[in-house]
Amino acid sequence: MSADSSTPDRTAATAGPSPSAATAPGPQPEPLRFFGTTWVGHDNGYAARRAGVAVGSLLASAAGCFVLRFAYEGMAIAAVGTFVNFLVLIMFSICSAIAFRRTWEGFTRRHDPASQSSMRGLMTIGFVGVLLAYFFRSLTEAPGEQLHREEYETARAQYAKRTSRRTGNPSRKKKG
Repeated sequence: MSADSSTPDRTAATAGPSPSAATAPGPQPEPLRFFGTTWVGHDNGYAARRAGVAVGSLLASAAGCFVLRFAYEGMAIAAVGTFVNFLVLIMFSICSAIAFRRTWEGFTRRHDPASQSSMRGLMTIGFVGVLLAYFFRSLTEAPGEQLHREEYETARAQYAKRTSRRTGNPSRKKKG
């Protein structure tokens, strides 16, 4: 994403939903990861992409849990103790829960960049929660579609309001 990703008003450089819409004046839709701008009109394989994201994120979270199981078994083989095993299990559980909630909230509102960078480590540890949030959101819509649609519609309304002008001079109206 670009540095100005917090502003929904896009230039024609960002591809729109179709070639004719890309040259249309006004704000352009912001592309979503894995979806591009297909979320605007639900066209060009939108349903297949949503299914792919759902299946992919579920498979990735299952693979992540499988890897974490091996790590847990490795700690058991190393005999680090019950207390350390318990702490690691609690840490991954809490980080995954926080990462799920934060990712889920990120689909409906933007987080400030400072908060995002400070949470990057926790989100990495809780990657299973992030993947599960993507899975559950992709069952109903493209992850982040609601937020982007609201911003895009607001930008379009503001653009229409800015560009609609009165025609003529009101003081020269014909008096009937």
